[in-house]
Amino acid sequence: MSQQDGARVFREAWIAGVREHFPGEAKTSYVTPWEDTPEWERQAASAVYEQVRHFLNVSEGHAARLTREQKGRFIAISWTAQMYKHFESPKPGYVADWSDLPEWQRDTDSDVFEAIEKSLL
Repeated sequence: MSQQDGARVFREAWIAGVREHFPGEAKTSYVTPWEDTPEWERQAASAVYEQVRHFLNVSEGHAARLTREQKGRFIAISWTAQMYKHFESPKPGYVADWSDLPEWQRDTDSDVFEAIEKSLL
């Protein structure tokens, strides 16, 4: 799978998760289609996809045995690193610790990891 295809898997899983878990009406930027996603966000999605792919590879697939929370935490910390890469002073919500993320975002992050896993099978 190409890096762009991997990034699209990430983005599509994020959008699906937001639509399922977000309480009420999500911000437009949360569900912006791939074609309209800013370049920095495409790069970040690609990087996180590649981190999950590599993580699964180096664990010889055993990372699939992580709990949903552990999978979500991996996505969250990987995304946080990308926020620091792309923004000098990211908004606090962009770099919040797992325990400070809203439940909908934690669930969505877990869904994203699982979607990436599924795409690699």
